Amino acid sequence: MDQNAVSTKPSIPCVDQRPDGPGVSHIDRSDPAAAYYRLLARMRSPLTLRDIMIRPVRTGYISNDLRLEDLPPSASELYPEVSVSSIYVPSPSGPIRCQVFRPPGSDDLPMMLYAHGGGFTVGGSEDTAYITSRVAWENRIVVVSVTYRLAPEWPFPAGLEDCCAVLDWMRLHGQEIGGDPSWIAVGGDSAGGNLAAALPLKARDENIASPDAAVLLCPITDFHVEQHESFERLAPLGIIYDTAFVGYIRGAYAVQYKNWSHPHVSPALADLRGYPPTLVVSGTADPIVDDNYAFVRKLRESGNEHVEHFVRERMPHGYYFFPGLLKEGDEAFAAMSRFLHDRTRDLRR
Repeated sequence: MDQNAVSTKPSIPCVDQRPDGPGVSHIDRSDPAAAYYRLLARMRSPLTLRDIMIRPVRTGYISNDLRLEDLPPSASELYPEVSVSSIYVPSPSGPIRCQVFRPPGSDDLPMMLYAHGGGFTVGGSEDTAYITSRVAWENRIVVVSVTYRLAPEWPFPAGLEDCCAVLDWMRLHGQEIGGDPSWIAVGGDSAGGNLAAALPLKARDENIASPDAAVLLCPITDFHVEQHESFERLAPLGIIYDTAFVGYIRGAYAVQYKNWSHPHVSPALADLRGYPPTLVVSGTADPIVDDNYAFVRKLRESGNEHVEHFVRERMPHGYYFFPGLLKEGDEAFAAMSRFLHDRTRDLRR
């Protein structure tokens, strides 16, 4: 079997199902403090604080008490003609589970790699099915949504490496899912927006053909969040997320202070010359709106002539996330469609 071929039935567990990561703590019996650690292990469950903290994050992110009648219509109800299939893309770390959202029609469609949000620690491709279905339907584009490895079990660069492996596979094998490998955008929301923003830089460093466009929805582009007035003013009492949550995910994903300035963690600090055409979607009630302004400004200063910043007043982080809830969310999708149409006009002729 071709090692680069896509498989719908993986022979080994896909990476997002692996129970632990490379940084798992253990008690070394030869350690002079082993007795102390063993006592803590009997007192605590689980042993490490990062594992204690991730439990409420993951169980509370979407409540178990949620009633179906409280939810807006599902993506399958809204976009029944968009086919959804699961694939497993090979990588050096094991198969990567992805969902493919494909509109009806001919093959050789433009493609987008999409990275879901969730603070690098929560979620999967199913969580953003509304976004990816709508993008696929409204723009006649094949969307490959990546369920990348999550922190703290798999900190930086694991999730980004998964996305890079999927991008490479799409360039080589995208026609197998009805796509045109010659044109691939990257997209993502929140933490996924960070991964999408870093992916052109990672691809450049890995000698992989860079994405042809980037659609970044409320991305965090610089982990030095406290430098921005909007974060200091809005994050302490934030509803969608707050200062405490950002501190936790920064420690879970970036782990070490030195990584905050790594261009693949904070793409705003990278050399952005040659960066692809970019759309950034923001809201002024989002603590990272100043981060987004700064990233857009640096892209323009780096000579990028195709940078658009769509901003809506008093809109919070993720205001585009639920169908039919806010008119500003529909306006954000319209901005995405205009941007993608302009980028793919020549391709569709």
